[in-house]
Amino acid sequence: MADLSTLWEVALPLAGAGGGLRYAKARAPRVYWSLVGLPVTRVRFAVTYRSTMDVCGLTVQPSRLRAFLARNIARRPDVQPVPPKIRRVRGSLTGMRVTLRLPAGLEPADVMAASERLRHAWGVHAVNVVEIRPGFVELRMTGYDVLQRVRMPRRYPSGPMTVPVALREDGTAFVRDYLKVPHALTLGANQSGKSMYQRNLVAGLARLPVALVGIDCKRGVEQRGYTPRLSALAVTPETASGLLDALVEEMEERFDLLSDHGAADVWALPEDVRPVPVVVLVDEVAELFLVASRKDEDRRDRMVTQLIRLGQMARAAGMYLEICGQRFGSELGKGATTLRAQLTGRVVHRVNDKQTADMGLGDIAPDAVAVVTTIPSDQPGVAVAGDSSGGWSRIRTPELSAAEAAATCAEYAHLTPYVPALAPYQPHVATPGPSGPVPLVKPTPATP
Repeated sequence: MADLSTLWEVALPLAGAGGGLRYAKARAPRVYWSLVGLPVTRVRFAVTYRSTMDVCGLTVQPSRLRAFLARNIARRPDVQPVPPKIRRVRGSLTGMRVTLRLPAGLEPADVMAASERLRHAWGVHAVNVVEIRPGFVELRMTGYDVLQRVRMPRRYPSGPMTVPVALREDGTAFVRDYLKVPHALTLGANQSGKSMYQRNLVAGLARLPVALVGIDCKRGVEQRGYTPRLSALAVTPETASGLLDALVEEMEERFDLLSDHGAADVWALPEDVRPVPVVVLVDEVAELFLVASRKDEDRRDRMVTQLIRLGQMARAAGMYLEICGQRFGSELGKGATTLRAQLTGRVVHRVNDKQTADMGLGDIAPDAVAVVTTIPSDQPGVAVAGDSSGGWSRIRTPELSAAEAAATCAEYAHLTPYVPALAPYQPHVATPGPSGPVPLVKPTPATP
């Protein structure tokens, strides 16, 4: 009887502790990872590192000098294969990072190909491999699914045109850096989180000294809430055509300014003459391509031509494109694939068919196409982001309602710049910002 009582006294606290750990793992994954997951993973990594690298094919035969020293100095008859050398191990609230120095004969692609086997060997949720410099890679391990509950990191790359938009699956922030990736295409089916991505992007851009231009041919149902922060807005194809003409004229005037100062782009100009950057947000681009009658074809062709010109040349003038739609391919008509080729950044949410995934990622990151088609419908905001470098990653945007995005635009309405070329298309704002529009672009005096 005494033995049963002792067993009960010991088993009850252990069962309670086990239940608490399971609850923490499900409800507070950061706490569970910090207290249990990270220590266990570090021990497992240290104990099994060499054998894991060996069975994953990530070792090389030692050099002749190393083999000679091992046999004659260390008196070891068997010379072990050489794995990548561990340079640094760091833990975090979401995972663990390991910096490796690759031996001669291995390349980052070899480690990337073995990432799934490394994930299972060390019992982590995911292993992402990033080349940080020639000969060095970083294993970014995540201990749990960070995309299940998005919490944006406090630190992210900063810059004059950098906006944190979503969370990557390795726990880092996905940012839109317009100086590195000037133009981008966002695709996704209905209820896939495409609008959520746009809201986070607009909310981030609203805090920067930039001019936001909206083109929403669905009568402005998506972008009317942003009007306090918009320098121009077009809600019909007819208005969009005139607005695109005005943007091209503004681009050409900026080229004249660059020529006068001998600068390659606006960021090489002195601050007192530098024009404000312009970000053009096009919602549902298919509306610009579709025509109801033959008489609308000329207008459609002109709009597409102007968009292509902006995509080809506007980067140097400090003007950037954000194109959004459900589908975007050759079936839209003449010029669609030409425009798509200018959109370096790609973000593809859940789609209804493989062809749409091919449109967004097939030409820059073919490996990511299969990942897009597996995004579940119960996880809105999950997407695959890629660029022309061939790299890609899964991301998820934090929840942001339309009212919250509109409130952010209203809060920063005083940053709305005045661009003379876009003045005819500036939307009427019932409640302007506290100090009104700021003339960051000075009107060019007329030539006598």
